[in-house]
Amino acid sequence: MFIAYAVVAGLLALVLVASATLTLRRNDAIVASMQKVQVPDAWLPRLATLKAAGATGLVAGLWVTPLGVAAAVGVTLYFIGAVISHLRVKDFELAPAAILALVAAAALALRVAAQ
Repeated sequence: MFIAYAVVAGLLALVLVASATLTLRRNDAIVASMQKVQVPDAWLPRLATLKAAGATGLVAGLWVTPLGVAAAVGVTLYFIGAVISHLRVKDFELAPAAILALVAAAALALRVAAQ
């Protein structure tokens, strides 16, 4: 189970770092998506920081189990919030957020199982 967690957490961390970087650089697609779900522009740096912290926690979770569990919980909740934000404004282009929520939940289940 640990190897599966390492693979899933590593790939999810890469996606989170890429997303955080694009958010901080105010990538047109990211900004458009955030505006569509009515996220204030001032929140972008905070959201990018949460993604980067999640990525760091997932990787650190390879060595510190409680940190990996906490990071996986946080990332799962982050993307559940993203799905809810899309649904709230009736924007049904939520597949990326939904998939990442499922991957984060898988990382959580794998980390708990690998203890």
